Formats: sequence, C-alpha cells, structure tokens
Amino acid sequence: MEKKFLTYNMEVNGLRQEVKFSEAAVEEIFMPFLNELTDLKMTMDRKVIAYLVAPPGCGKSTLAQFLEQLSRERANEVDPIRALGMDGFHFTAAYMNVTKVERDGEEILMRDIKGAPETFDVDLLVEKIREARAEGTNWNVYDRRIHDVLPDYWSVEDDIILIEGNYLLLKEAGWTNVRVLADYSVFIDAQPSLLRERLIARKVAGGKSREEAERFFEFSDAKNIERVLKNSARADETWKLLSDGDFEKQ
Repeated sequence: MEKKFLTYNMEVNGLRQEVKFSEAAVEEIFMPFLNELTDLKMTMDRKVIAYLVAPPGCGKSTLAQFLEQLSRERANEVDPIRALGMDGFHFTAAYMNVTKVERDGEEILMRDIKGAPETFDVDLLVEKIREARAEGTNWNVYDRRIHDVLPDYWSVEDDIILIEGNYLLLKEAGWTNVRVLADYSVFIDAQPSLLRERLIARKVAGGKSREEAERFFEFSDAKNIERVLKNSARADETWKLLSDGDFEKQ
C-alpha cells in the first residue's frame, strides 16, 4: 500500500522549511512516544529527561523539533515537550583552535575533527542536564552562522525535555555519566551507505564539490557514524531510518 505523507511547515535552526513524515510514522511511532513521555511525567511526578540519539545524517535535529511541534499541536492528547540539542556543548572555537587530540596515532588539532566525541565538554553537559532535571537551567546552543557556542542562550524550565545528539548513549569514558541521566531514550538506526549519501549531498548543497564532500566524509563523518552505531548502549526504543526519509519502529 502506498504511503501517505503529511507535510508540515516548521522552523529548524532558524530557517523555515517544509518537512514530510508518513501518516503511519506520526500516528504509530511519534504519538505513542509522546504518550509514553506524558505517562512518565505523571508517574514520576518530576521533570522527565528523554534522549533522541542517532548517527550523523539521520535528521535528528529536524525530527526533535518536529516532535516538539507535534506535542503542542496535540496538546489535548499529550503534554508539551521541549526539544534541545547537545551541539551547544562543543568546546569553543578558540579552545579547539589550539588544543590537540590523538587520532590514529597522530596528534591533530581538535578543530580538524569537530563533531567527534572528543570535541564536546561532557562534564558541562552532565551539569546542565542535572540542573534541567532538578530546577531548570540555561542551555547552550551552537550558532551555525558564527560556527561557535553561545553559552546559556535558552532558559529551560519545561517538565518534559527531549535532548537530541549523536553520543548521548555512548559507552565511553565521560559519556556514561550522560547516559544514566535519561529517563527514556530512542535510538535511530540506519544503513551507513544511506547516511553517506545524505551527508555528502548535504555538503554539496552547502557549496562543497563532490570530491571535497567525500573527502570530509571519510576523514570525519564515517568514523563518527561507526562509533555511534557500534558503541551506543541499548535504548528503550529503536526507530529505523528508511531510504525515503521515513521511519519504522523496530
């Protein structure tokens, strides 16, 4: 049976755009997830922290923003959620420009692998999640116009918070302290070959040549994808990204 796709107008990273999700994904995956978070809030009688985790290229930022919008559109059915990203917890550009890390036995500047787990201030992220879970906090964001962090940009007082990111379930030193703070989690699985094409196309659309985009993918994105897919802890739910951009629950 042919899928019925629904089109939504929304704002992602400061830009208005149209996004499409199938009616089945909305009603059979997304809404049950929002209901689960609503039930958790009632059961726990405190703020709820949920994670949306995926390797690069899955469109998790757009999906998280959509889930927030959907929760507000269906406010008669579920409690509203607040979607936040972890990109604001990159180290600052100034720090990464002078700090070195080891990659494949060679010392390189942190800026050259920006986006890898080593380029995040994990301790600060843990601190902010704990604050958000307790009494509320101010949340860092990443500004793509200046390619740097804006500290304490959003005030976060919400009862249900959905944090999206690549490494929130990573089974590595430091990141395990992040993982244990989740009350509920979703992991998005995807074929590496599909993510490769999506990420290269994204770079080309941003002005890079195909050759430049492929080179960047092999040097940076490919390693991050492998790390997330192979070294993330089991989530409460797993959704599969399909070739048409839709999702199915596994």
